[in-house]
Amino acid sequence: MSGELVFYHNPRSRAQMVHWLLEELGVPYRTVLLDMQKGEHKTPQFLALNPMGKLPTIVHDGTVVTETAAIITHLADAFPQAGLAPAVGDARRGTYLRWLFFMAGCFEPAVQDALFKRPPPENKGASGYGSYEDTLNALRTMLTPGPYILGEKFSAVDVYAGASLNWTSRFGAPGLDAPVFKDYIARVTSRPACQRTTAG
Repeated sequence: MSGELVFYHNPRSRAQMVHWLLEELGVPYRTVLLDMQKGEHKTPQFLALNPMGKLPTIVHDGTVVTETAAIITHLADAFPQAGLAPAVGDARRGTYLRWLFFMAGCFEPAVQDALFKRPPPENKGASGYGSYEDTLNALRTMLTPGPYILGEKFSAVDVYAGASLNWTSRFGAPGLDAPVFKDYIARVTSRPACQRTTAG
C-alpha cells in the first residue's frame, strides 16, 4: 500500500506511540499537530475524521484509521519491508496479535482502575481483565522469555507495550518497578526511533 500518510498528533497523548512506530517504519508521513488545550481535536473538521475527537488518528491513502492498536496493526502490515509484524501465515502472528490486543483491551483499563483507585468489581468475571494482579501476572508471562515479546525479534507490539508500560510506570502504576518491567522498558525505549520522538 502506498499513498499519502497524514498523522494527527499531540505529544501528550497516545499518539506518541504511533509517532514512535512511524519512526521505526522509516516511511514518509505528514504530521498535523493539534492543540488540545485550544480544542483543535473537537473542531467539526477533525470530528468528521474521528467522531470521538481523539488522538491518534491517521489518514492513509484516503482511509481513516483510529484507535492506537488498530493504527499500529494497520501501519505495521501496510509497510512489511520494515519487518515489524509477522505476516499472515507466520506462526508468530497469533502471539503478536494476542499481546497487542491484550495491551489495549486488558492492560489499559486495568491500569486506569489501579491509578484512579477504582474499586474492583465484586465478580472478577464481570471484568474483561479479571483483576489488576491478573493483568500483571500475564504481563510477566509475556515478558519473561525476552528480550522482546516475540523473543529475539523486536516488533510493533513492543512499541505499544513499551510505550504503555513506560508511561504508566511514570505515573506510579503499582508493581511496574519490578526488574522484569524496568529492564524491558529501558531496553525498548533506548531504541533510536523512540529517542527521536522524545528528544527536546
